[in-house]
Amino acid sequence: MASQATLETVPRERPDHPAGPEEDPRSAAAEVAQALRRRIRSGEIAGQTSGLGAGLLQANLAILPAALAGDFLLYCTRNPKPCPLLGVSDPGDPALPGLGRDIDIRRDVPRYRLFRDGELAGTPTDLSEVWRDDLVTFAIGCSFSFEDALTRAGVPVRNVLAGRNVPMYATSIPTAEAGPFGGPLVVSMRSSSPADAIRATILSDRYPLAHGAPVHLGDPAAIGIADLTAPDFGDPPVIEAGDIPVFWACGVTPQLAIRRARPDLAVTHDPGHMLITDLPADRKV
Repeated sequence: MASQATLETVPRERPDHPAGPEEDPRSAAAEVAQALRRRIRSGEIAGQTSGLGAGLLQANLAILPAALAGDFLLYCTRNPKPCPLLGVSDPGDPALPGLGRDIDIRRDVPRYRLFRDGELAGTPTDLSEVWRDDLVTFAIGCSFSFEDALTRAGVPVRNVLAGRNVPMYATSIPTAEAGPFGGPLVVSMRSSSPADAIRATILSDRYPLAHGAPVHLGDPAAIGIADLTAPDFGDPPVIEAGDIPVFWACGVTPQLAIRRARPDLAVTHDPGHMLITDLPADRKV
């Protein structure tokens, strides 16, 4: 049975230690994260979260019945590139205290995907009506987390500049199977000049919980992508003259594994609509 991850919480302000010039900047970042989640919970933020919460770790979601939690945990362990695990809840508990002090996973993501027997059954914005006592939440790192680092280093993130979701593609690269879970690797793509592609590779490698360095650069056909202009998820890409495509492992990969496993009920984030955690984006473990 999967158990609550023992991730260290973000430092909290203490009554005997009021905020001031020397306050831990991580506490201020956590307050930003909590404010963003409140706006998501109220419906004020309803779209994709790329470009939000600079410097904060964002998370993909997979929510499954407890009977399948062990197999899915093994799937994540065998596929750490697309599934860098940030936290796991107790069955039926919508909280993830290791990722944020006030998280309610039923309401803190702008939009979800609801699957029944492996088929998409809806895209709700609140899970309260479908929540069950046996559901286990898996939070998986997201590449949105390193986009701010690219921007600060002068590497243009074209989808963010255009106000678009990142394009995502199913590839011909298989993932390692675990129980009923398996299927192809999904990748996200950000195009850039060759020089910026090298810088993006070096920078993103410093963010292992956000998928780390790219899995492929260049020819999309080499990884089974027939048409770069027609992503399987997200928005069409922004590609400028001289750009090359750069592909990162993506946390949408579990959605295809869930379709294959066909649980009676499963929930994920809608691609691009993430959980914003209190944790710093550059967290290593």
